[in-house]
Amino acid sequence: MIEKYSIRTDLALEQKERFESDNVEVQGVVLEEDYDEEREIKVTTVKIETENGAKTMGKPVGTYITMEAPNMAVPDEDYHQEISNELAKFLERFIKSDKEEYSVLVVGLGNRKVTPDALGPYVVDNLNITRHIIREYGRYAMGEDAVNLISAIVPGVMGQTGMETVEIIKGIVKETKPDIIIAIDALAARSSRRLNRTIQIADTGINPGSGVGNHRNAITKETVGVPVIAIGVPTVVDAATIVNDTMENLIAALESSETLRGVGVVMQGYNAAEKYELVKELISPHLNGLFVTPKDIDETVKRISFTISEALNLLFSKGHAHIKENSVI
Repeated sequence: MIEKYSIRTDLALEQKERFESDNVEVQGVVLEEDYDEEREIKVTTVKIETENGAKTMGKPVGTYITMEAPNMAVPDEDYHQEISNELAKFLERFIKSDKEEYSVLVVGLGNRKVTPDALGPYVVDNLNITRHIIREYGRYAMGEDAVNLISAIVPGVMGQTGMETVEIIKGIVKETKPDIIIAIDALAARSSRRLNRTIQIADTGINPGSGVGNHRNAITKETVGVPVIAIGVPTVVDAATIVNDTMENLIAALESSETLRGVGVVMQGYNAAEKYELVKELISPHLNGLFVTPKDIDETVKRISFTISEALNLLFSKGHAHIKENSVI
């Protein structure tokens, strides 16, 4: 049943949780957790170390850092600044460049016309783009002794361009020769409580559209020729997930009912995988392919995109030595 149980999530953390709930230990996968009580930020690192672990998890070998911050959905500027600082710190770990100045291509994946999928384009809108200024006037035009060359692209989606995103990026890489690519995309989550409250960073690249079952060619070091760091925020959740969570609450309610307690006992006999498969079979075919997003997604996506762009601007500026000093996690 485990093999047939295909959970709709882009978060490595949720894949690991799925196996833990079924008491299945995944060899070659290491989980580390850290929690900052003051800021209410939980950081989970999933390290997939072996090919066997990668096959079981359905994700490439690499490191996946997940920041969970329940208050990220709240319009608190000071709190979002703290998130930006933490995010910059974790991104700095992934950038393995021996150059004092490096060239970065930021790719804003997604469809600007579909709000839950507009995270990537919105992040690019708020970036400090420097490559053209430095190439034209030199690094001193930025008022600093050393600056990183930042360029960005919003490649759109295949329905708009007729091209695979990876084809566009390979052409840009060939011409501009960046040292690193940072790709930002909207993700799908298994848990509705993680919507717009979670940021995942991975050093493995990204599969655009994978969370909603629209698999496109991967953007990885192997396909484009340079290291790819992926940043994602879950903005949608599968309809089957919502029904499944509702069923869990129903089972809990049935346990407290004298007349219906027997039904709850029967349902408790199903493991997580079996419950999920049952839900997918029971809900209408029209609902099975449905993805849901919160009603305030417009302002939320704009707010979170600004938080991510601020983290990138902080990281790329040469005055980012204070990131570690201000960080407590």
